[in-house]
Amino acid sequence: MTMDIDALIEQRYSANHFDATRHVDDVTLTELLRLATLAPSAFNAQNRRFVVASSVKAKERLLRHANGQDKVVHAAATVVVVGRLAPHATLAAALQPSVDAGVIDADLQATLVHYADAMYRDQPQNQRDEAIRSASLSAMTLMLAAQGAGLVSCPMIGFDAAGVHREFGLGNDEIPVMLVAIGHAAAGNWPQKPRLPLADVLAWQ
Repeated sequence: MTMDIDALIEQRYSANHFDATRHVDDVTLTELLRLATLAPSAFNAQNRRFVVASSVKAKERLLRHANGQDKVVHAAATVVVVGRLAPHATLAAALQPSVDAGVIDADLQATLVHYADAMYRDQPQNQRDEAIRSASLSAMTLMLAAQGAGLVSCPMIGFDAAGVHREFGLGNDEIPVMLVAIGHAAAGNWPQKPRLPLADVLAWQ
């Protein structure tokens, strides 16, 4: 199933009800996550990763830290979208494929690493802000990819971050930014809820 980007955006909704009897195969989930990696990040630091709870046991472990929201276990999979702190520390490696492909040269790589180091080193708030931005952009891309595959999704912030961090062995430089449940829709979901008029949120300068 494919649709143009306008339709993807206009038809996507946050699903609260998933059909627990229908699964999504690992090949499909892997492709959705590959598409999510194409989301932008500052300096192309790619300071996010994904932990997929798709087995019954993993979803039950996640449920303990998700305020009992049963969509975690009814969805085919729930993805923990993880933001990584200290993007400057891994930027050179993240940019090396761009150097190898001839997109940028080694001098520009070094320049970007220099500026990223100045922006993030010893700046925990900047690091946290960037981790949340990168993870959020990837999460939205993941949800649109799921919509394009004929699936539904739901971003979730109602969870115990410390519990998820501990339960899934996240690193000291990682924070769980949000959960994204993905699967097939069950009955009872609301359509996309009306948004504020554009005129209420738009200013031309």
